[in-house]
Amino acid sequence: MKKFILLLMIGTFYACGTTSGLSELVTVSDQKIGIATQNPDERLTVNGGIHAQEVRIDLQGALAPDYVFQDYSGQSTANNYKLMPLEELAAYIKKNHHLPNIPSQSELDEYGLDLKSFSLSLLEKIEELTIHLIEQQKQIELLKQRLEKTHN
Repeated sequence: MKKFILLLMIGTFYACGTTSGLSELVTVSDQKIGIATQNPDERLTVNGGIHAQEVRIDLQGALAPDYVFQDYSGQSTANNYKLMPLEELAAYIKKNHHLPNIPSQSELDEYGLDLKSFSLSLLEKIEELTIHLIEQQKQIELLKQRLEKTHN
């Protein structure tokens, strides 16, 4: 597969008429391909932008955050998840300056962004927000009913 990708890339460069400097652009090392880098650390490492119309990330083995709604429904969760009350969340944010289970700026600077885990973490936060909104709406409806009773 590595040879096929490399041949495809070389063929593309030849077809485009830009073969000079190809050896400086593409590095193959330890079954890893690097583009514009001499030290590829994954199967494909690109030092620069990548343009694509679509990117699909396989989530096989990943734990989708359905556990958020399972907890809300009173079901036990595989990872013992519990929705953080808003008061605790506010204290966490005040202390840490970021959401729980979301990397901090320093972590992003040091380790980069793992799209798979980050996307799942963001989905977890959306589901948590949805539950907080549902509960808030219940409180609003209850307050409206109380207000109507006091005016009647």
